[in-house]
Amino acid sequence: MKKLLTIIAIVTCSLGFSQTIIENVDAATFKKLIDEKKSYLIDLRTDNELANKGFIKGATQIDYFKKDAEMVISKLDKSKTYLIYCAGGGRSGECADLMKKEGFTHVVNLEKGFDDWKKKGFEVELKK
Repeated sequence: MKKLLTIIAIVTCSLGFSQTIIENVDAATFKKLIDEKKSYLIDLRTDNELANKGFIKGATQIDYFKKDAEMVISKLDKSKTYLIYCAGGGRSGECADLMKKEGFTHVVNLEKGFDDWKKKGFEVELKK
């Protein structure tokens, strides 16, 4: 049995299959991952949302509603870990699916979005 598993692992690796890990996490877990500074933080909301509600410090904005969003996302380094969020979790869930299809290694979605982050009292930056 051990030999069979080894053969399967070797064949899978040699065929270039990669498994995307998508995690849907709560605000507290998301905060811990941000604090570890091992991931790239992406805010998928619009300019208006950032201006009116603020954002999580250190986030790079990719407005998921813009026409070129999918192209911008597809050009990111697929081997990195990305922490993604939107207002309520819908866009980021959709983006996580896109990133999985594109072959990203590890994507972490703030399941209930920025609104829940803010409601839980975590720090928010305001656009200057």
